[in-house]
Amino acid sequence: MSKQQNSRTDVPVVVAEPAWAFVLIGGVFALVGAGIGLGIKFLAKWFVTLPWAPMQGPAELLTSIPEPGLSIGLAALGAVLGLVAGALARHDALSVSVSPAQVVLERKGKSREFERETVALVFRDGKQLILLGRRSEELVREGCDLNAQALADAFTSRGYTWADSDPYQNEYRRWVPDTPGLPEGANAVLKARSQALAKKGGSEEAQELREELSRLGVVVRDNDKRQFWRLVQR
Repeated sequence: MSKQQNSRTDVPVVVAEPAWAFVLIGGVFALVGAGIGLGIKFLAKWFVTLPWAPMQGPAELLTSIPEPGLSIGLAALGAVLGLVAGALARHDALSVSVSPAQVVLERKGKSREFERETVALVFRDGKQLILLGRRSEELVREGCDLNAQALADAFTSRGYTWADSDPYQNEYRRWVPDTPGLPEGANAVLKARSQALAKKGGSEEAQELREELSRLGVVVRDNDKRQFWRLVQR
């Protein structure tokens, strides 16, 4: 992990994956491509010795390609795929910029800004970065593989309060249908969200329903597709 360091406390501190990590992905793909090239040609040579095997034509074509042409070609293809994979990984990776005025989270070319006065507490919950507001509401819950210590240093150096764990973790209760004590409409939203979590590709819908629950004053966290909830402070 890398952190842009600056002694001036008014300059943003940026925590993000280092560029070399994405370059490494390209190198790995290139090596894999070369290995596949050698393996495919070896299998093709063995395949053409089997008179009963189908698709002899493509196998003979592979064996006819002189070395190191095939391996170089597949290595080049692997390198190209590696560059694409590295670019996609960088595009999907989270970048966190922390200044005394605001926090900016950037991912997939989109950024979200949170003004300093709205952020009461910051912490990591497993592989997620959490920003809480003044009433203990969740401002954001974002998947995050960045180094926790680097994040803690960035936030505390710019005047934010960092916690090592969720101070409200003992307030969560497991949701079951028709749970009492929830605001009006929250049970229906939690039921819809439970269905979204259960189906493939339902993460975006589940996120939208999380935001709806936030507007109702309910914070929700997931554990193996089970929902746990708490109320925000009033």
